[in-house]
Amino acid sequence: MTTHPRFSHTTRAHSFNTAAAQYAANRPSYPPALFTTLEDLAARPLKGAKVIDVGAGTGISTTLLHARGADVIAVEPGAGMAAEFRRAHPDIPLVRGTGDTLPLATASADFLTYAQSWHWTNPAHSLPEAFRVLRPGGALALWWNTSALDVPWIAAQAQRIDQYFEDAHPTEEGTTTKTEEGTATKTKKDTESHQRAPGFLAERAFKGAPEPPPHTHRVVRWSRHVPVDTHLANIGSHSAFLVLGKEDTDAFLAEERTRLLETFPDGRVEEVYDVLVIVATRS
Repeated sequence: MTTHPRFSHTTRAHSFNTAAAQYAANRPSYPPALFTTLEDLAARPLKGAKVIDVGAGTGISTTLLHARGADVIAVEPGAGMAAEFRRAHPDIPLVRGTGDTLPLATASADFLTYAQSWHWTNPAHSLPEAFRVLRPGGALALWWNTSALDVPWIAAQAQRIDQYFEDAHPTEEGTTTKTEEGTATKTKKDTESHQRAPGFLAERAFKGAPEPPPHTHRVVRWSRHVPVDTHLANIGSHSAFLVLGKEDTDAFLAEERTRLLETFPDGRVEEVYDVLVIVATRS
C-alpha cells in the first residue's frame, strides 16, 4: 500500500504551520467536564500542578489548563503554530520541541498533556520520554475531540469526507490517512467511521510502544453551536484538507455548505463531540 507524499505523515504534521490563524479561530475548544474527568482519572488536582502541554499548537488546551490553576509550560514543534501561540498568549512559557525528544528535565512534571497531538508522535519514543519527564505518580493524559458518529448528519458528513479522499487518492488496496483523531486504514469494505470511534482509538493509542502502560479512559460528550462558515473552516483546518490543495478543498467545502444549509436552514450548526481522554500514571 502506498501513500502519496502529499499525504505523508510528515507533510501533514507540518501543514498546520501555514494555517495557524485559521486553526486558532475555528477549532473547537474543550468542556470543563473534560478537566474534571482528567483530575478524577489522575487522582490529583490540576491546580498548583506542574503541567507540560505537548503539541500545544495555538494554545487552545494550554489556556484552559492555565485557567484551572495549573503551572503550565507549552511545547510546540511548529514555527507557525508557535508564533500564533506567542502572539495570543505572551505570558505563558513556550519552548520548541517534540514529544519524541522533550526538551525538559527528568522528573520535572506532574502532568504531561497531549490535546489532539499524541498521534503525531512515535510511541516507541514519546512514551518513554513522557515517563522520563513525569515525577513518580505523575499522569500522562491524552485527549481528542472525536465526532459523535451516532448523530446522523455527522455520520453522513464523515462518510462524504471518507469518500472524497478515496476518490482523490485511491490505492489498489485502500487508503491510509492520518486524521486529527488518529491513524486509520480504510478498504473498500471498511469506512473510517469505526477507526475514529473512541473505543478503537483507546485501544491503539500506545501501539508501537515498548510496553503499553496500564491506563484508563473515559468519554465526555459536549457540543457547540457555530455558524456554518465556522464549521466549514474547522473542517478545512484539518491536515488532510490543508495538504489536499485549495482548489479541491474549496470544491468540497462549497458542496458541503449547500448540504449543511439543507439540514440547518438558520445557518447555525450544532457540532457534537465525544472527547476521548486517556490517562496513564507513572509508578
